[in-house]
Amino acid sequence: MAHLSGMLLIDCPASALNNAGTDRGARAENVVSVKKITTRAGTFPYVSAQAVRFWLREALKDIEGWTPSPIFREEKIAYTDANPIAWAEDDIFGYMRAPSKKTEAVAAREEKGTIKTATPIEAGVTLTRSSVFKMSTLISIAPSEPVADFGVMARHEGNPVPHEHEFYRTTLMGLFSVDLRMLGRFYHIDRTGYKHLDSVRKKLADEKGLTPYDNGRGYELSMEQRKGRLDQFLKGLAQISGGAKLALHYTDVSPRLLMLCVAKGGNHLFGTALSADHKGQPRINTDALKQVASVYKNSLLSAFHVGLVQGYLDEQRPALAQTLQEINSTNGNSDMVIPHPVEAIRSLSGELDKKAEEWLA
Repeated sequence: MAHLSGMLLIDCPASALNNAGTDRGARAENVVSVKKITTRAGTFPYVSAQAVRFWLREALKDIEGWTPSPIFREEKIAYTDANPIAWAEDDIFGYMRAPSKKTEAVAAREEKGTIKTATPIEAGVTLTRSSVFKMSTLISIAPSEPVADFGVMARHEGNPVPHEHEFYRTTLMGLFSVDLRMLGRFYHIDRTGYKHLDSVRKKLADEKGLTPYDNGRGYELSMEQRKGRLDQFLKGLAQISGGAKLALHYTDVSPRLLMLCVAKGGNHLFGTALSADHKGQPRINTDALKQVASVYKNSLLSAFHVGLVQGYLDEQRPALAQTLQEINSTNGNSDMVIPHPVEAIRSLSGELDKKAEEWLA
């Protein structure tokens, strides 16, 4: 059971990427605060995992071959088509859908080539699929108290209207994982998170020629289709963008530092790979990388693919390069050069071409 482990670092020079809404405890009525965690150690700004997943969903829509799932809206609920056979988005991001009391729902999101009516669902069946893609909260690596910025709306006659909002300067770190065993595989058993298909979708699986899986308890896409969906996901990660307050605090949310590796089991490899120094700046823990490579050496299925943007943490680049050279030498890489994060993703995709059957087994 292989998983792709990933760690990303986002530089936020003056940002408000995820707002918490109006601060009702502020001195003024129209103060917009950022999301933050307050502890004894200080205040840590954060971006919710839901927001990051939305950024990635939006980026994936521009990837050739990717199939975003249409969203349908009823009066008080919204849901995707819950059809992982047709839509890669439902496959990777998961879903929950219960039978509707209405015969027809209104399409809340229309994408090029998508349907305008939802795939029917069997009466009495609730479909659930746990997300293949897991994403942590993006949280500041060190305490950073947000500051309030005061402004006015004065493009009208009469008194100006004052307003405030918060922003911060920090570095955000997040972890993510992709369950490669479940990608492109769909169960139809009565177990929470595993009732992916009902009779309607099972019929579609047979019509599409999907291969029975796990003694007939599920179906799987072809290896080429599963490999293609993973490759599309990685390409979307390479061009992720988004965030709040971009008109006032434009922030590039593409990773400044990115670490990727495929390994057996679900243990994350990079949880301790980065910390903050006494000034609150990122510090790459090369000893932690060496330890992980040693402890899990029999479980690693890929090289450590690490990308670091030129001009960022340059003073730590030589030590990181030496560490990666030591780690990856056993995987056939004796000349280690730290590329841009986008190139690191391409490098992992290149390894996918050669090892897809092992990774997706």
